[in-house]
Amino acid sequence: MTSSEASAQRIPPFVSLGSARSVAGPGMAPGRGGNHPRSVASANAAVVSRETTPAGRSNIIDAIDDSSPIARELAHETKRRERLMGRKLPRPEKTRIFTVSNQKGGVGKTTTTVNIAAALAAAGLNVLVIDIDPQGNASTALGIEHHADVDSIYDVLINDVALADVVAQCPDIEKLICAPATIHLAGAEIELVSLVAREQRLRRAIDVYAKTRVKNGEERLDYIFIDCPPSLGLLTVNAFCAANEVLIPIQCEYYALEGLSQLLKNIEMIQKHLNDELVVSTILLTMYDGRTNLAAQVAAEVRTHFPEQVLSAVVPRSVRISEAPSYQQTVMTYDPSSSGALSYLEAAAEIAER
Repeated sequence: MTSSEASAQRIPPFVSLGSARSVAGPGMAPGRGGNHPRSVASANAAVVSRETTPAGRSNIIDAIDDSSPIARELAHETKRRERLMGRKLPRPEKTRIFTVSNQKGGVGKTTTTVNIAAALAAAGLNVLVIDIDPQGNASTALGIEHHADVDSIYDVLINDVALADVVAQCPDIEKLICAPATIHLAGAEIELVSLVAREQRLRRAIDVYAKTRVKNGEERLDYIFIDCPPSLGLLTVNAFCAANEVLIPIQCEYYALEGLSQLLKNIEMIQKHLNDELVVSTILLTMYDGRTNLAAQVAAEVRTHFPEQVLSAVVPRSVRISEAPSYQQTVMTYDPSSSGALSYLEAAAEIAER
């Protein structure tokens, strides 16, 4: 599939909210991007039916037989989508800068970063993703080139290149831009050691970029998300110093709780010595499997210890979420009707309204 063909199948996440594609039916084929002719036709039919009902819209819930577990789940998802329909997310008073971090690998840091950023951008907010993980997975998911010849966040940190010269437009979503990572970042930890003000270099670059946008007459950024590597080296320290909020994705398994306690100790050190404005504002439960007691126990324990920080939205295990990066997309554009996309939309709305 060519890039133009792939781009043609990408749909802004909020377009699909409340559509008939949200409820599976015999005439629907939820394939790549959810943009099959049959599903689109069904969506159009649903729009017509809502317009011609006496009340102005049909009650989809009443039409669902919830006598089976699958039907009950579909009814529940439809209710969640209807709550999101037409919701306008507020702009923050000033730019909110999030560091998405967890020292444990495989908990969904990059997935959370790109999907929440995509959801907020699709709602009309200006969002920047800064990828400081040498693996460059966030850059891949957003469809941004990040081979060795591309100017990247490495050049910003090491060679004092302006952030404005590095950011690239996400091909899927108009309001979303990304500062990509390249393999050069793998050696940045060593190169940063000898530089002046090594912990503050990313923060200074962001401040200069904000002033450049104002000078050029561009809208200010509403959100900045910094995707960190699974470690506490100088790259992650730079992210903590640049941000004022920490978003921690937690996998619903026991090992995640052990990693969380160590992460909080490290954040406390950063607060004490480098950035006293940093707060752990948001915790998101990821890879939740409602069929297991362990997931429920981990979720309950995290909510008990962090009642104000944990989002109500929970991200389930989802094949669609895992498939999306292989097409250089977020799940928001790959399959906006999936349960994973719905969960990230809910999480994004909850963050914006806090």
